Amino acid sequence: MKKILYTFALLGTLISCKTTQVQPEPKQPIIASLDLVNIEDDKVKVSIDPDRLTAEEIRFYIPKTVPGTYSNDDYGKFIEDFTALDYKGNEIEFRQENENTWVILNAAELDKLTYFVNDTYDIEGEEGVFSPSGTNIAKDENFVLNLHGFVGYFENLSEEPYRLEITRPEAIIPGTALSLEEITNGVETNYQTDIFLVNRYFEVIDNPIMYSLPDTTSFMVEDMEVLVNVYSPNKKYSSKDIKPGIEKMISAQKRFLGDIDNTGKYAILLYLSDTEKQDARGFGALEHHTSTVVVLPEMMQPEQLQKTMTDVVSHEFFHILTPLNIHSEEIHYFDYNDPEMSQHLWMYEGVTEYFANLFQVNQGLIDNEEFYNRMSEKIEVSQNFDDTMPFTEMSKNILEPEYKDSYYNVYQKGALIGMALDIKLRELSGGETGLLDLMKSLSEKYGKNKPFDDEKLIEVIVDLSYPEIQKFFDKYITGSTSIPYNEFFKKVGLVEEEYETNTGYFLAGQTPYIDGNPDTGELFFRENIGFNSFLNELGIEGGDILKSINGQEYNIQTAYNMVMTAESWEEGEEVTFTVVRDGEELSLTATTHQPTTTSTRIIEKDDDNAQVKLREAWLKG
Repeated sequence: MKKILYTFALLGTLISCKTTQVQPEPKQPIIASLDLVNIEDDKVKVSIDPDRLTAEEIRFYIPKTVPGTYSNDDYGKFIEDFTALDYKGNEIEFRQENENTWVILNAAELDKLTYFVNDTYDIEGEEGVFSPSGTNIAKDENFVLNLHGFVGYFENLSEEPYRLEITRPEAIIPGTALSLEEITNGVETNYQTDIFLVNRYFEVIDNPIMYSLPDTTSFMVEDMEVLVNVYSPNKKYSSKDIKPGIEKMISAQKRFLGDIDNTGKYAILLYLSDTEKQDARGFGALEHHTSTVVVLPEMMQPEQLQKTMTDVVSHEFFHILTPLNIHSEEIHYFDYNDPEMSQHLWMYEGVTEYFANLFQVNQGLIDNEEFYNRMSEKIEVSQNFDDTMPFTEMSKNILEPEYKDSYYNVYQKGALIGMALDIKLRELSGGETGLLDLMKSLSEKYGKNKPFDDEKLIEVIVDLSYPEIQKFFDKYITGSTSIPYNEFFKKVGLVEEEYETNTGYFLAGQTPYIDGNPDTGELFFRENIGFNSFLNELGIEGGDILKSINGQEYNIQTAYNMVMTAESWEEGEEVTFTVVRDGEELSLTATTHQPTTTSTRIIEKDDDNAQVKLREAWLKG
């Protein structure tokens, strides 16, 4: 019997050896081709070529939403002339299931899909898409490729590798954190094809590319290369103008983070919008793991642009901590068309926003008073929202209509949760460790390739810190108790006091009195917010729709111009606002003066040495 077994074993070995000599053909990646040369009607042609499919039918998706936006943007509505072709070039039948989904019938015969993509920047109201997550197509000049707006994925194939082939005019170059695999020359000498390889669909949408005429600079911060790419349509700014402030800021952030950061390359793609034309109007930034897309108005003054870049980009850069290194299964396995949201926006956005401010005082970029003022302003703004709504509940349901208007509060109360948790951790540790130390511990436990269980994160945090932290979460994050900020300030020798402060006509610090409806383009005054002295004198009420000022009509597209015009008003001018209230058009007139409002500020009260020491540990580490 043993001999027979040995014989069969030997036979099996010989068969195995023989079969391993025949190597299977390597699997073709999904090839996504974008033609930036032959632009038709301001649209880009895209081709998606999968490997041979075996299913009878298969769904092809363009994302409904993407990580970091927390909104349903339906990028499929920008797709036109969708076509499915077989290997002979004949059209295959398909049906469009919804705005973002196409079902390919007889999929085994599918060779490739082709379609055209319209951009968002030059569409009235941008169809509700936030500009940093939108797209731009300006032939031979600029292309903002947030690739979720151009490249889709097949069901059950989102983990397959992709090959991006982008044909572009020779004069424009890519700005991206991706590494070029190769560049091929076209038949003609005036265009080239850039080839990028990525491991899965997530890496496609996580790596935006901005093509424009060369205006790029780079620098090293320790062992990380930082790329700065700028598009300024009227050449008001260049990457060299932006570099000094960004270099100073990221150097400070790296010192603040210490060895927690393992990013080798980081790209900042800055698009400056021409507000005199139909152009991007959603100003801000969208983070990615190794890059960020920033959209700001080109007409900003240098000092204002520098400050905004510091505040905005520093927030996005801190996302390399979370969600890059600390994220839940909902994010790691993100479903772009039927997403299940994490309950921990307090961490992803709140802690990130808190660190974006804390590092500046920690590294001496701002003084203590400025940091206190920022936190005080966040307290005031957060009180315009439902302060009893559990933050985890809001986060989990953020895409639902009844919750989505609370999203702005993640940058306000979310940051304040981070602040209060940081002070509590400093208190429990006698000043030795704080929130950054906790985030480092979480990063070491998980990392970018190991997601956490959304339901167990708080339990893990308690295990990594102190039992008392469970009560903090139960009351202020999963519970409905308002944070008693004065109690936390007292621990570090701070108190709150009221004072009179100057504002702009439409802004109090970073807080706007006015908002816009992306569907109609209308501007309206915000509800549940205290107005400044000028707007009160004018008789403005929350919900009023602004039609014009001194006969000049304004909407979302011209809102920035309106704010800048107001800044040039002389004292004593008579101005007339035309507003619509409850369907009735009203004319409101007032005389311009320096607007003021009553605010609360935080001041130091140095009467307890232990509190002073804890404050020093909190702010300076």
